[in-house]
Amino acid sequence: MSETSTGPWLVAGLGNPGPQYAGNRHNVGFMVADLLAARMGGAFKSHKASRAQVLEGRIGTPGVDSTRVVLAKPMSFMNVSGGPVASLLDFYKADLSRLVVVHDELDIPYGTLRLKKSGGDNGHNGLRSLTKTLGPDYHRVRFGVGRPPGRMAVADYVLKDFSGAERKELEYLVDRTADAVETLLTAGLERAQSAYNS
Repeated sequence: MSETSTGPWLVAGLGNPGPQYAGNRHNVGFMVADLLAARMGGAFKSHKASRAQVLEGRIGTPGVDSTRVVLAKPMSFMNVSGGPVASLLDFYKADLSRLVVVHDELDIPYGTLRLKKSGGDNGHNGLRSLTKTLGPDYHRVRFGVGRPPGRMAVADYVLKDFSGAERKELEYLVDRTADAVETLLTAGLERAQSAYNS
C-alpha cells in the first residue's frame, strides 16, 4: 500500500505527564519521543483534537527515502492512553498497522530491546488501554526495565526514577531505541528486529 492510502506513521511514546514523572522508568517512551523530536529539529505542540502533544515531520533520508511521521505523547495518564492515541489515528487517517508504541517492559532485562507487532498487554496499563480501545494489532518497541527488586510493588518500581547505575547507560540506550524506531519506519519490522532484538 502506498503511504498516501494508509496515512502517516504514528509513533506514540507512553508516559505520564508532569515534571514529577519525567525521570520514571514508566516514562521511557516520552524520553525516546523527545529524542526523535530533537532529531527531526522540531518541538511538540498541543493537539486540539486529542489530549496529546504532537510533532509532524519526516524520518529518514530527505527526498525519496523519507517517511512521513507524527510523533505523539499522550497527555492523559498512562492507564487511559488509548483515547488520545485513537483520536490521533482518526484525525490523521492512519491505519492501526502504522501505529508504533514505545513503552517500558518489566519482563526483559534493563536496556534490552524487543520489537514486535501485536500481542498481549503483559500487565502494562498503557498497552491495556490501547488494546481495549484499538485492538492488539500495532507495533511495540519494548524497552526493558527489569523486574522490581525483592517485594517492591510493580507500580512503585515503574513510578520510580532510573537508578544512578542505570542512568549511566540511559542516554545511550534511549539513543539506540530511537534508532530502532527509525529503522522500523524506514526499513520494516523484520530488518529492525534483526538489528535490535538483542
